[in-house]
Amino acid sequence: MKGRKFIVMMVAGVVAGFLVGAYATEFARATAFIGKLFLNALKMVVLPLIVVSVANAILNMESLKRFTEVGWKTLLYYISTTSLAVVTGIALVSVLQPGAGETFTAGTAVSQQVTFSLESLVVGLIPSNIFKAMVDFDVLPVLFGTILFSLAVIAVEWEREILVRRLLFELDAVLMKLTGWIIAFAPLGVFSLIAHKTASAGGAKAVSAVLASLGKYVLTVIAGLAIHGFLTLPLIYFLFVRRNPYSYMAKVKDALITAFATASSSATLPVTLQNVIGAGVKRPTAEFILPLGATVNMDGTALYEAVAAIFLAQVYSIHLSLAQVGVVFITATLAAIGAAGIPEAGLVTMVLVLKSVGVPVEGIGFILAIDWFLDRCRTAVNVLGDTVGAAVVS
Repeated sequence: MKGRKFIVMMVAGVVAGFLVGAYATEFARATAFIGKLFLNALKMVVLPLIVVSVANAILNMESLKRFTEVGWKTLLYYISTTSLAVVTGIALVSVLQPGAGETFTAGTAVSQQVTFSLESLVVGLIPSNIFKAMVDFDVLPVLFGTILFSLAVIAVEWEREILVRRLLFELDAVLMKLTGWIIAFAPLGVFSLIAHKTASAGGAKAVSAVLASLGKYVLTVIAGLAIHGFLTLPLIYFLFVRRNPYSYMAKVKDALITAFATASSSATLPVTLQNVIGAGVKRPTAEFILPLGATVNMDGTALYEAVAAIFLAQVYSIHLSLAQVGVVFITATLAAIGAAGIPEAGLVTMVLVLKSVGVPVEGIGFILAIDWFLDRCRTAVNVLGDTVGAAVVS
């Protein structure tokens, strides 16, 4: 019931935002600060949430021995499938260009000039000041440092590992609660952002243009998720397991339906475990891989974030160079790995992807109108990726 209530409130916020932005432009501008507060709250929680989530995922491997035996295979699978999802999303949004030619943005944004080289990428992974990297939202060195720290934790004496693990567990609980509070105010933030954007773009005249562009954006995301969910993942399953992937998908359908209904990989986990074990995956493997996957394996979220970032760049008439598209690829992949398995988690990590290539974070206001629906679609693909990963590694 709580999930249904949230959906109703999100839809109400979207509709009210368009109506107020179209016919009460002065009020829309006066309440724009609410949307700014919502975005600031997202920025505040995103990096701590990702750092703690990634650290906990690695600490769940318990020891370097277990990491070398099973963990690296699991992470290789997760990174590979997430990367394939991002490539699919980037290819579709680049070919279809759902945001190209739109004129409803309030002003234009200036793209950051990004130069790329292998040397700068490698050197940039280790920051001279980790706190400055966090302040600058430089996500790659922050995540690399988190991974090194987490591996060091599981390599030290057992008592110290337990102490750090307990601390991170408590931090994760606190951050989840804080994120839940922020997401609870999403309908109000959605209302303010959409109302302000619609009013700034010209009021009632801009509504049809915004909805048309959003329609093309939704079709692009759905097409990408369908390709990854019904073609890429089944092909991977068939190549490694040598069985009919669609029969396997039918056996885990309850988990996929639950994922769509709850929009939460974590909430779906009990059903996912039951379905996967019932489909023939060994229990020890499933109990190790699936909880880890609910934290770090977010194929659908990664695809969505890549599509959304490039879509908003098109809307703002920002030309992304090949190097910047590469930054979107890396950032969307790693940000999705750090996304929490809760509703609207992709919205939180989207901030990192947009900031990495200089796309205004305020552009989130455009995609919020339909995000409540896309969140359910991408969560179903996230869980499908978890179930396939359990079968492949097993």
